[in-house]
Amino acid sequence: MTSHKAPSSLRAVPGAHTAWRSPLLVLGLVLTTILLLYWDTAVAMVTIWYRSGTFTHAFVVPPIVLWLVWRKWPEVARLSPRPALVMLLPMAAAALFWLLGDLTAVNSVTQLAFVALLVLAVPAVLGLQVGYTLLFPLCFMFFSVPMGEFLLPTFMEWTADFTVMALRFTGVPVLREGLQFVIPSGNWSVVEACSGIRYLIASVTVGALFAHLNYQSTTRRIAFVLVSIIVPVLANWLRAYMIVMLGHLSGNTLAVGVDHLLYGWVFFGVVIMLMFVVGARWAEPEPPLPAVGAHAVTTGAVVHGGVLAAAALVLAVAAWPLIARSWIDTRAPSGTVRLVLPPALSQGWVQDTAPQYAFNPNFENPTAAVNARYGKAHHSVGLYLGFYRNQDYNRKLVSSNNVLVQSNDRSWSAVRGGARDVALGPHTVPLRSTELRRLPTAVAGTVDGLVVWQVYWINGTLTANEYLAKVYSALYQLLGRGDDSAVIVVYAEKPPSGIADASLTVFMAENYAMIDVVLRQAMASR
Repeated sequence: MTSHKAPSSLRAVPGAHTAWRSPLLVLGLVLTTILLLYWDTAVAMVTIWYRSGTFTHAFVVPPIVLWLVWRKWPEVARLSPRPALVMLLPMAAAALFWLLGDLTAVNSVTQLAFVALLVLAVPAVLGLQVGYTLLFPLCFMFFSVPMGEFLLPTFMEWTADFTVMALRFTGVPVLREGLQFVIPSGNWSVVEACSGIRYLIASVTVGALFAHLNYQSTTRRIAFVLVSIIVPVLANWLRAYMIVMLGHLSGNTLAVGVDHLLYGWVFFGVVIMLMFVVGARWAEPEPPLPAVGAHAVTTGAVVHGGVLAAAALVLAVAAWPLIARSWIDTRAPSGTVRLVLPPALSQGWVQDTAPQYAFNPNFENPTAAVNARYGKAHHSVGLYLGFYRNQDYNRKLVSSNNVLVQSNDRSWSAVRGGARDVALGPHTVPLRSTELRRLPTAVAGTVDGLVVWQVYWINGTLTANEYLAKVYSALYQLLGRGDDSAVIVVYAEKPPSGIADASLTVFMAENYAMIDVVLRQAMASR
């Protein structure tokens, strides 16, 4: 009698020990080598697991993957290891993906590519049949990649929309401005912890595992994963509303401070448990394995030159982006960046040194930065330039930390945003437009609001799109032109007369050419 519940079933498959010992050893060496080649990427990934509560669950993903492989081993043991060189093509694509991510210092891209290299190496060395049999365990490994924070602004906006709508529906008057709103009992704001991203990621991870273990039907599995996506989003909206109502009805003695997060996780735990209890009602038993034939695995499948050749090719494909990255680094400029704004720009714009209001965009660790204000007639416009060179994971232009104002800023709050098409020379360029409001906690000042325009300057190319900025940066580096980039921010007071947009339009139309010269002079210091 053959058991299908543990790796001991391998003994019941004739020739399995002999056929699999050497291929597994080769695969182990390949995976270990890839891990060592991309050690910095792996360490960065684990560091995010440790540092961010949103991704702490990733610590259990590798052990779960090993356990899932252990469960599938009786099926794998029936197969013969046959290298699939066709998998070198997606591996090469993953390696290129890593290179582009490293050139632009995007952790999620490099880490996704690193995990993809590990996953694709399995079918490349052991064969497509093995890869198909282990498809879910291999795909589950991608849950270890800490990504999804790009959804934060959208989820925060959705949470604020639902909370305000629910409060008004239940008769609580609300005054909303951006992600902040005021009700009779106090002020509330939607911050990163309120977005529900961590609930969503945790729910999808355990939901996918639950669906795989409890259902055999692809339809049911997909349906349950969809439920695990929808339920935490709706639950987070309801959680946010309940917390505000608890605070409101208790005179702000409940659901504030630490209680805020505690109640959130308790509520989320109850919702997920109910989701699993309901989902278990449609569980399907796992079918037994068919009988093993006398020659299911033949001794002729012992590791041979084909497996070793496949392993060598896999490592060559995995190593080439590191070689390319080293070559690109040798061509990077090393000169000191000098970024200097002239006392006067074009068309009579003169630098104004009189202190009126303090606004400094939150762009971290620029190689060089300047912030000045220029005036002409009844116009007054601020200009901030942040220049970045030899960017890495600690200093980069496009980052989730680089924003006009942070959500916890005590001086300014972003109340609305949009886009504005602006004529710059012969071209019309879309710029990002944001309105800021001075908070009551700010130091007293004469300005209550600002209109801010923002655009990225990548080696002379303008774009307001963060993703295009990354693409341009990678492209110019591949062409040997370096990664010199900058952010251009112009801002003007938003008075009741509403002339801020007019001032910014005139300023950019008359002075962008000189701003471009200033940035190109900084780029020339190589």
